[in-house]
Amino acid sequence: MKIIVAGASGYIGGTLVNRLIKNGERPVCLARNITALREKFPENTVDFIAGDTLQPQTLDVALQGADVLVHAAFMTANLKQNGANRYFDVNVRGTQNLIEAAQRQGVSRIIAVSGLGTKEDKQGTYMQGRYLAEQAIQQSGLGWAILQPSIVFGPHSAFIAGLAKLVQQVPFVTPMAGSGKETFQPIWVEDVAACLDILIHDASRDDKRYPVGGPEIISYSQILDIIMASLHKKKLKVPAPSFLMKPAAGMLEILLPNPPITSAALELFAFPNTTELNSVQHEFGFTPQSLRQYTQEHGVW
Repeated sequence: MKIIVAGASGYIGGTLVNRLIKNGERPVCLARNITALREKFPENTVDFIAGDTLQPQTLDVALQGADVLVHAAFMTANLKQNGANRYFDVNVRGTQNLIEAAQRQGVSRIIAVSGLGTKEDKQGTYMQGRYLAEQAIQQSGLGWAILQPSIVFGPHSAFIAGLAKLVQQVPFVTPMAGSGKETFQPIWVEDVAACLDILIHDASRDDKRYPVGGPEIISYSQILDIIMASLHKKKLKVPAPSFLMKPAAGMLEILLPNPPITSAALELFAFPNTTELNSVQHEFGFTPQSLRQYTQEHGVW
């Protein structure tokens, strides 16, 4: 089977590629900068092809002969918009371009990585873009499956690393977006890759969205406690209501190239970022790692 991974340079895409390599596959990594990507994987284990989801003319050659397209080339909410990197362009137009190229090249299936709680929202929001991308995939006429994980953790994961920086860099206190009661179901990046691996190799699972999370539902405040314990820090957590956090996040986006929180990320605090506790076990047949246990064994980095 010829597996194309769009977004192989990203966190989830790169983890998936390494998993496929270990399982004896030779995936094709689609990325804008394949020179940098070559250093990411063991030599002579993958094939590389240059392609940009915002440049449709680059995609037909890239998808020739593919059986399955894994779409992990989304712009996630932890990244700020600048230049050509805009949520709507990358997530909606980029997805549409991939789908159209896949249709032209006879690719039979597309497996995509989205996120928990994806729903229709106001025009211009990060969530609306994610919703429209999912709609395009479901209406593509291809076999499709969409994995919807809660926040992802693992070595240098964006969400956890961003909070760890807040804990370390802000003096005396730890600012806490919202009330701290917002709930999440953190899932290990390797478990996300394992779910994707199963979807890639089992077409009978197509035409379905798969919301998944880790084995524990925990509040934002508890996540900060876990991070502070791992870093051996003890600080007062100070809640910051959304009407204060939104302008603060906007200012951080202006001032910093990699802000610890973005306006788009705040959208993920507006709903319980959770699903059934046994979601992975029920759908994929294995028990996922917990954030609490992982950080005790490996730390937050």
